[in-house]
Amino acid sequence: MQSEQAIEDWLKEHNITEVECLVPDITGNARGKFIPANKFVKEDSRLPEGILAQTVTGEYSDDFWDLLGTIDGDMLLEPDPSTMRRVPWANEATGQIIHDCYSKDGKPHPFSSRNVLKRILDLYQAEGLQPVVAPEVEFYLIEKNLDPDLALKPPIGRSGRPETARQSYSIDAANEFEPFVETMYSYSDAMELDVDTLIHESGAAQLEVNFIHGDPLKLADQVFTFKRMVREAALRHDIYATFMAKPMATEPGSAKHIHQSILSTKDGSNIFATPDGQYSEAFYQYLGGLQTYTPFVMSFFAPNVNSYRRFTREVAAPINLHWGFDNRTTGLRVPDALPKDYRIENRFPGADVNPYLSIAATLACGYLGLKKGLRASEPFSGNAYNEELALPRTLEEALRGLQEDDDIIEIFGSEFIQLYTSIKLVEFEEFNRVISSWEREFLLLNV
Repeated sequence: MQSEQAIEDWLKEHNITEVECLVPDITGNARGKFIPANKFVKEDSRLPEGILAQTVTGEYSDDFWDLLGTIDGDMLLEPDPSTMRRVPWANEATGQIIHDCYSKDGKPHPFSSRNVLKRILDLYQAEGLQPVVAPEVEFYLIEKNLDPDLALKPPIGRSGRPETARQSYSIDAANEFEPFVETMYSYSDAMELDVDTLIHESGAAQLEVNFIHGDPLKLADQVFTFKRMVREAALRHDIYATFMAKPMATEPGSAKHIHQSILSTKDGSNIFATPDGQYSEAFYQYLGGLQTYTPFVMSFFAPNVNSYRRFTREVAAPINLHWGFDNRTTGLRVPDALPKDYRIENRFPGADVNPYLSIAATLACGYLGLKKGLRASEPFSGNAYNEELALPRTLEEALRGLQEDDDIIEIFGSEFIQLYTSIKLVEFEEFNRVISSWEREFLLLNV
């Protein structure tokens, strides 16, 4: 009742006339429905279970019917008051609220990615631990592209010219898109997102936004909201924003790096640091978990067929499982920091991830490292791009790995792993049926 009253009060305070009832799907995008504000609190909200099981193309796998039954019934929705936000791009006073999904017996729905993250956070809470994360999200601004057969291009900036050279950390290059950036920050403020710094990344019209560190579920909600908001801000300026992992062949990929540390709920101390300021045994165990289990959860860090184009040498994306101190060529980087801020940066996830599943995956790897007392390798001090490539090269290969480790299957739930795998295999097979221009150019008359 208290949550209902809080929602009702918020709707009245902001004169909200319509509410977007949102549920993150398997891709991390928004599904849901619009409800008039005067009916929102009174309505028993429901949505079909099938929205949790659609591919990126809107198809279903055969396992969907086996796992959910043949009727595609309703699931129950419960609004989370902590996710109430205004929708600044709407034409009328509109609010959005993210909902949790429950089965008809009142249990958290096992196929909700938000529930998957909650389940892993409960494992930490049972151990007296509180994870803290800080995502860094990269994306490209591109010209509107109405023909999928045409290559993408960076948009024209305020100078009237497109970018052609690497512009890492360039203030002037970021200012080329000042109108978009102002809209993005205005929308961020209206939606109370904890957006921190913005930089121009190395790609043409590629930007990166960092979030202030905090609770993993709240940050996943914010990244979920942010990606949708950025697309809307770009459309306001007649351009697109894309979070594809590798949208342009000649430009670097886009990542969603996740900084993470673990606090003791007893005294708030960072368990990665010893009392005398050294890196703790827990730190090395957590790192060991990331090194051991990342190959099995790579499909959560690289969830689309395009994701694997990002993992190439010398373009700021990792190619193996090395870790190092302030080493950006490794997949696991330990930034320079004071002991209270000791943390690990996971550089494997792409910008195209479901934020709930990618955060859940990195925390699950670290949790298993702590529980099993795993030990990290020695830190790598050289250029990791000179080492062997040791990651899955395709979505199909990564999905095989997801089904090979009993610890990962148990922590995520066997039915969720089965459904996720089957959904992504449908996407892979659909992609595999497409004949590319490369094949026509080099194979048509030469084989």
